[in-house]
Amino acid sequence: MTDVLIVGYGPVGQVAAILLARRGFTVRVVEKWATPYNMPRAVSYDGEASRILAACDLGDTLDPVCELSGEYTWKNGFGRTLLHVKAAENGPAGWPDSISFYQPGLEARLAARGAALPGIEVLRGCEVTAMTDRGDGVDVTAVDTDGGVHAFTAAWVLGCDGANSFVRRWMNATVTDLGFTHDWLVCDVVLNEPHEFKPNNLQICDPARPRTAVSAGPGYRRWEFMRVPGETLEEFRSEASAWRLLGLFDITPDTARLDRYGVYTTQACSADTWRRGRVFLAGDAAHVMPPFLGQGMSSGFRDVVNLAWKLDLVHRGIADDTLLDTYEVERRAHVQHAIRMSIDSGTVICETDPKKAAGRDAVMLAALRRRTQQRHARSLREAIVDGVLHRDADGSPAPHAGQPAAQGRVATAGRTGRFDDVVGTGFVLITRVDLPLDPDAAAFLAALGTRRVTVHPADPSSAGQTSGDASSASLTSGDATAAGRSADDVTTDGPVDGDAIIDVVDLDGVHLTWLAEADADAVLVRPDFYVFGVATGPDALAALVDDLRQQVRARALHP
Repeated sequence: MTDVLIVGYGPVGQVAAILLARRGFTVRVVEKWATPYNMPRAVSYDGEASRILAACDLGDTLDPVCELSGEYTWKNGFGRTLLHVKAAENGPAGWPDSISFYQPGLEARLAARGAALPGIEVLRGCEVTAMTDRGDGVDVTAVDTDGGVHAFTAAWVLGCDGANSFVRRWMNATVTDLGFTHDWLVCDVVLNEPHEFKPNNLQICDPARPRTAVSAGPGYRRWEFMRVPGETLEEFRSEASAWRLLGLFDITPDTARLDRYGVYTTQACSADTWRRGRVFLAGDAAHVMPPFLGQGMSSGFRDVVNLAWKLDLVHRGIADDTLLDTYEVERRAHVQHAIRMSIDSGTVICETDPKKAAGRDAVMLAALRRRTQQRHARSLREAIVDGVLHRDADGSPAPHAGQPAAQGRVATAGRTGRFDDVVGTGFVLITRVDLPLDPDAAAFLAALGTRRVTVHPADPSSAGQTSGDASSASLTSGDATAAGRSADDVTTDGPVDGDAIIDVVDLDGVHLTWLAEADADAVLVRPDFYVFGVATGPDALAALVDDLRQQVRARALHP
């Protein structure tokens, strides 16, 4: 029996396979298309998605197919700037707030990473046609392109098979559709000569023709044009229409190659059920949203990083199966925020009534003068509001529980880099003071694979030194617990030494500042980079750990 069978091998299915295989799962992937799609669909992802890709051991290796999104400017039909956002190069997640990328290049690198891991088997040209959940496993039937029938059994099935998901239909999951539909002609273009675009990403909110020009990764550009009232779909979707509309940006057959053009209809919907027994949905199979904030693929990555650690605890016998119910509880509510935000942006962009557009322009120009628009970008970092979160006595989530965890650069003897790279992923207990743990709590955290980390302020005397010098100046040889550990040792979940504490220097002050602002001595971060809870003092820390134990319904570690 395979541990997990994944239906669909786009980016979300690929990330799911890697995250599970790194935890020791056997993974079988069934993908109906014989070859990967060779054109981009998504063109951007956010800092949290970058952090998840780094947890797949990709990180900076994606540089050839990615670039900073840089500036994003909205203009009206008269050329006046309505909104201007510059994506931070080092955002709260420790990565740029927004990355533009070439999707075929990303998928190729994800596929190569998956192929290098033991336990992943990918079957292309094979379509799932039937499933039966027996209670202790799922029987799956698939048919290949030659008509051959294949039978598989898996402990769990994950549907990452897109908006027309077979798995969702098998689940009989209804879909809530918010009704935001507009037709856009998408043109993927390669220029004959390199050209620098300023801004790198442009939205023209012209009621006569809403249109977009954005990066699709290094060397690639995308132009999009909305179909306006009175225009038939037949005339709109033609190649002649594509070149005519590209002419609005001075793009012609003499200056560029049109790699792909086609009509995309925006949707805003989500499945009402994400789990049925041993079967789950993720990515576009669970939710589809307008593309204006680049949250579709990023949300899919958040889906699978959430589910992966919960499946891991159940698979290892640490947690009860009911933990898996929190997947839908957490992700469905969380993704609805992204859908609503995407609709809000799309409503502004897609306005074709000149009078309403004029009113919109007046409001946005006034906001621009007040310099209040940066909230637009920051509000995308949404907290989890229910699920596996530390609770107050009344059962409500405690302060700071569910917040996205920040990441800064840290150093320990011999290693400097982002926190995840130096310390590792999985559960992480970060403290700014020495807080003792009783043996049972320490054993429980160790069984979860928790990294226990004490952060220290950068030594003021190290000013002017390199980061490596700073770590040497700030830590004694006795503190350098992690110094001799390899990257493989610190980047996978699993049991760790319950007494081991990694001491690091908080080079940018990110972690110590966050703890100080939360008025906390410790923060326990989940493997999906969201805060389980905070604590001040040893008694509160003991209560924090015990609350986690109760919520995952952990079995006794010492029968």
